[in-house]
Amino acid sequence: MPTVPGPSRFPLVGEGEATMTQMQAARMHGYKEPLRVEEVPVPEPGPDEILLKVAATGMCRSDYQLLDGYFEGPFPVDLPYIPGHEVTGRVAGLGSAVPTTVGYSEGDMVVVNPSWGDGTCRQCREGNEQLCSGNGRWVGFGPPGGFAEYMAVECRHAIPVSEEAAKAPEVLAPMTDAGMTPYRAMRKLRDARKLGADRTLAVTGIGGLGSYAIQYAKLLGGGATVVAFARSDGKLGVAKENGADHGINVRGKSTEAIQDELERLTGRRTVHAILDCVGSEASISMGFDLLGPEGALAAVGLMSQRVEHRQFPFVGTELSYLGSFWGNHLDLVEVLSLAEAGLVKHNVTKVRLEDINENLEALGRGDVVGRQVIVFG
Repeated sequence: MPTVPGPSRFPLVGEGEATMTQMQAARMHGYKEPLRVEEVPVPEPGPDEILLKVAATGMCRSDYQLLDGYFEGPFPVDLPYIPGHEVTGRVAGLGSAVPTTVGYSEGDMVVVNPSWGDGTCRQCREGNEQLCSGNGRWVGFGPPGGFAEYMAVECRHAIPVSEEAAKAPEVLAPMTDAGMTPYRAMRKLRDARKLGADRTLAVTGIGGLGSYAIQYAKLLGGGATVVAFARSDGKLGVAKENGADHGINVRGKSTEAIQDELERLTGRRTVHAILDCVGSEASISMGFDLLGPEGALAAVGLMSQRVEHRQFPFVGTELSYLGSFWGNHLDLVEVLSLAEAGLVKHNVTKVRLEDINENLEALGRGDVVGRQVIVFG
């Protein structure tokens, strides 16, 4: 098993004895400031880490929110800092204590499970490291992320993929968040018995997460009618391509107007379940107004800091509000398997590291359909 040969040098895949000590990275130097693309040292992996030559990193609205200060309280970072949490890459070096049983070899393509729990709390022991109540860490919000040519990863959080899947790293990277997060939430709605035949399931927000959520609604919905809610006809077009039965442009519409359209399309003025990929005060409030008795709303979006709803309708019709945060190791393995089986479509646009700031601004405005992914040479 190869090991990292020295304190600041390591073998690079496909380069024989060649070494490299510097890399390009997009670093955060302050909140509400653009990232700076600059040359920095390649990280040295610790004993239990692997060094990845990053192949692709997805760009998420939460990356924009990190820069904008939304996560400054819960996820403070040491500046300068490299964000980026949707990462796939090839093994470029192995720490001295990486066990042979993990089976990694240099050149293997892996995806990075971004949630690194401390392994000791109840949530971690139950497999939900993304909910770690101890000293958990989240790549791109603490440990340096993938907006760089190389990154170090704890070996147990790297999931190998087949060489066939490795041919398209730009579709692997988004599965670690955009592909995994709505999958977990859809499973929660299914397990709560809110889905099934003769029911209506809505997905709010057809961006990076929502374009996958529509597909999971068809895969896990048990025959439910799937309705997409979005604020542009272009995004509704993506939802239809991904399997939505109906689409409603909610921009500027009152609840009553949306209900009128729902009734025309489905025969009902309410829905049984909603997966909200927006997380704004307006979208959650709209969702609760559209739920029928015993309806459930699962939220994965994080645009607003708080949401409000009238108490009596919530209690009097026994509504449920389910939070769903990221996903665990098995969730990621499952969505990767679905994707490799050809059951998941991807709406991906390749972008360059040097254009990162203009693309983050587009995310902040809500202009991006699907996922933008930085692809490294």
